Amino acid sequence: MTQSLTLRTAPLSVSPAGIVVLYVAEGAAPSGQAAALWGATGLDFARVAGAAGFGGKQGQLLDIAAPPGLDVTRLFVLGAGKAEPERPASPAAWTDRGGSLAAKLGAANAEAASVVLDGATPEQVAALAAGLKLRQYRFDKYKTRKNGDRTPETLAVTLHVADPAAADAAIASRLAAVDGTLLARELVNEPANVLGTEEFAARAAELSALGVAVETLGEPELRALGMHALLAVAQGSVRPPRLVVMRWSNGAPGTPPVAFVGKGVVFDSGGISIKPAAGMEDMKGDMGGAAAVTGLLQALAARKAKVNAVGVIGLVENMPSGTAMRPGDIVRAASGTTIEIVNTDAEGRLVLADALWYVQEKLKPRAVIDLATLTGAIGVALGSDHAGLFANNDELAAQLVGAGLATGEKLWRMPLGPAYDKLIESRFADIKNSAGRPAGAITAAQFLARFVGDVPWAHLDIAGVSLGPPASETNASWAPGFGVALLDRYVRDVLEPK
Repeated sequence: MTQSLTLRTAPLSVSPAGIVVLYVAEGAAPSGQAAALWGATGLDFARVAGAAGFGGKQGQLLDIAAPPGLDVTRLFVLGAGKAEPERPASPAAWTDRGGSLAAKLGAANAEAASVVLDGATPEQVAALAAGLKLRQYRFDKYKTRKNGDRTPETLAVTLHVADPAAADAAIASRLAAVDGTLLARELVNEPANVLGTEEFAARAAELSALGVAVETLGEPELRALGMHALLAVAQGSVRPPRLVVMRWSNGAPGTPPVAFVGKGVVFDSGGISIKPAAGMEDMKGDMGGAAAVTGLLQALAARKAKVNAVGVIGLVENMPSGTAMRPGDIVRAASGTTIEIVNTDAEGRLVLADALWYVQEKLKPRAVIDLATLTGAIGVALGSDHAGLFANNDELAAQLVGAGLATGEKLWRMPLGPAYDKLIESRFADIKNSAGRPAGAITAAQFLARFVGDVPWAHLDIAGVSLGPPASETNASWAPGFGVALLDRYVRDVLEPK
């Protein structure tokens, strides 16, 4: 069952409750408040640690049940790794530390825990709190409770820190992105029979409660705009297409917005070029880019980010039917470019082609970043550790790579170039929507580049990292919500005034 998490801060003087958690560096003994708490047990730390094989390495646990001298159920001593003041752990490492703690508390069926964080900065405390909340997330709303499930309904974690007020402010700011990530996870995890195009648009419209201006365009508006590439994908489904525009305007008046564009194929059967049956259920997650953009806009609004930003998501369903687009069809995109459809399973780029045109034509952004579960090829190239980054601007690419390293949502830059551009030339139209298997992720990005003008642009192919990657310290869910933390950090570091 899903367990609700309550986080609070308190001064370092600990009134122990439930499980007490201390951190000890590699090869060291407890210090500060941790030393005082350990001292209350009357146990010889070196002797106990040696007997248990505990050396303080990152992730190690020394678990003492009903410790003498403390009125608590258990005492957890967790390894903090090597103490290197000149090379402090990154925010991503602290987030992983919080996720690891959440896993250990979950395994212990904890209801309450007091965590002593001597010497941690407010930012480090916030990162640990983020990891706790991220790892706590479960998508089990459709499961009935199993016999023998002993998970408590609530977990209350108190973080004992030197400056609770500063830690509270840092946590509030950091958890905005966490909640955005959890929204993205929830959207991707939902089954396609529950979350269609209209339902997704309705979820995005709920952001208006946070001050986001939300506009939803239906089929008549899309047809009037000439978005025949996006409409071609939708025409095989009974579910109507939607383009949702989410505006957050809290930056300097008159400053052009940065635009975030998300592919939102709520289910991708492949259309007439139908996918193999094995694994097709995962295609409920082919809207991971749109989910990330929606989660990002929630995060920016929740923390009142000082930025002008717009999120645009194209929502369609790709299904085979008597009205579906066919291989060999030619459609005209909103930009005027004609596209030969050679593979109806290369549909996401058609949706993005019209969405990219829209943001540039109607919103005049200073930069455009799109996210899409676009190709299986990117997973072949990079696996599930990095998303693919394609860009027409070196500065923007470097900024995004830096944000990825800081958050653990890593990017690897891939090439673009005229040689790849030639591969998407068509015999019958301006371009075709697929060049086949060789360099599949690159030619997909090259296709998108045809719909980008001179504006700085980056394309993030997140197929390898967004759909069922291996479990991590901060994610035990099928959908990790990749992209929200990355882009929130990019906004903080690059776009917001210092």
